[in-house]
Amino acid sequence: MSESTVLERTTLLRTDGLSVRYGGVSANSDVDITVGAGEIVGLIGPNGAGKTTFVDAVTGFTKATGAVSLAGERLEKASPHRRRRAGMARTWQAGELFTDLTVSQNLAVAVQPVGLRAMLSDVINGSRPPAETIDHALDLVGLRDAADQLPGELTLGQQKLVGVARALVGGTRLVLLDEPAAGLDTHESRDFGAELRRIAATGIGILLIDHDMSLVLDVCDRLYVLDFGKVIASGTPAAIQDDPAVISAYLGSPQVDPDAVAELDASGTFIESTDLATETEPTSSEENR
Repeated sequence: MSESTVLERTTLLRTDGLSVRYGGVSANSDVDITVGAGEIVGLIGPNGAGKTTFVDAVTGFTKATGAVSLAGERLEKASPHRRRRAGMARTWQAGELFTDLTVSQNLAVAVQPVGLRAMLSDVINGSRPPAETIDHALDLVGLRDAADQLPGELTLGQQKLVGVARALVGGTRLVLLDEPAAGLDTHESRDFGAELRRIAATGIGILLIDHDMSLVLDVCDRLYVLDFGKVIASGTPAAIQDDPAVISAYLGSPQVDPDAVAELDASGTFIESTDLATETEPTSSEENR
């Protein structure tokens, strides 16, 4: 996708100088990221690079400095609940479903207000989603016919999509997905990616974090690469695969022979030359929860 195409999109998410510190440790440092309407943007990086911390900061679950905007509305001082009502939603790495509730009931429970202030706010603003919004969310992930089924009656791929659907209930404009495809096999991952594309085609912006690089490279319009909490590269998947800084971040520059550069192939694994020394796994200063 060309740069002009990116600029033509309506920008949903914009972060400017977003930074998170835990004591003396910098988990995110001046992270500037944009996600457009109908765009799928990937956020990748080694373990501990600060990817989940970034999602926590954007959605208001951890303190941060810098600016967070959704469709031009500044939200960095807003509560997580306020950001959710503005149209920003997320998934969690441990996003288990309620096994004794139907698919539609899982979606309904997920959007119930938590806490007295949130409950009163929803009562005043009338923001509890009606049944048709639940049906719409299931339509977005192709699971309308599974509304009355229990999670245990679904495939793992379908269960993962229910987790995404929970985040789409109630007028979501931007969804941040944290490891949504974990555990899926190649076929399930391909189907999952196709559903993400269908969701984006409706104008919803998606920020995707996942270690399934085949999925990320296939569905993302653009990528950002985090290392030690900083953006070290951004661009199209093709450009990112050939970026020396990205290769160094994943492999560790002291071990890489410049004349035998590894590259990330479509299967999502690094193909290393026999001239490469033993790979060491880089560890950033903040564990990616």
